[in-house]
Amino acid sequence: MNAPQLRIYYGPPASCDQEQPYVEREEVRVALGDILPALVDAYQSRRAWLRDFQDEEVVISADLHELILAYRFYRRPSA
Repeated sequence: MNAPQLRIYYGPPASCDQEQPYVEREEVRVALGDILPALVDAYQSRRAWLRDFQDEEVVISADLHELILAYRFYRRPSA
């Protein structure tokens, strides 16, 4: 059995442009129903990779946003 080969990461190569720290990311559009089961499972399983993206912004429609706000309001435990 071969031993795993590990490499040390020294950061980006010196040829990278340090003037532009922001790199535009590729955008992918998917239906919420396509990703929701995986996200729910990851949340319930406490997957570490999900926490890596907790500060990422997502774009949702205004009507979905209103529905989520209403759901949160009515979901609050009563006094």
